[in-house]
Amino acid sequence: MSSEAHPPDGDLREHSIGELVKDLASETSTLVRQEIDLAKAEMTERGKRAGKGAGMLAAGAVVALLALGALTACVIAALDLAMATWLAALIVTVIYGVIAGVLAMTGRKQIREAAPPVPEQTIESVKEDVQWAKTRTRSATK
Repeated sequence: MSSEAHPPDGDLREHSIGELVKDLASETSTLVRQEIDLAKAEMTERGKRAGKGAGMLAAGAVVALLALGALTACVIAALDLAMATWLAALIVTVIYGVIAGVLAMTGRKQIREAAPPVPEQTIESVKEDVQWAKTRTRSATK
């Protein structure tokens, strides 16, 4: 058969082992660089998500503290007109606790969504690259 009748992979059979190894090394090097770039991008994205969650958690704590100090006195004074002071203070404390809890849970959820810090897309892509390289190696040795 002539080389024109073979698909592009057929051309590889006509190359020497040295040329095939050189091509494989070059392609592997390119793949490794691309996988490293993909891992960097994926980890940067996860870091941003974790940072956002941590920021929300901190903001929730600050808001809870400020609200507890400034608004507590006002609300307790208003409730004191209708009930005992201790009961007014208890009601305000429970309300602020619920708000702080919701903010903390939202921030915690953001942090969990960023975990685990493993570049999953990169791992999957590397597995595909290994399969591709194995296929190329097998077809080149036939």
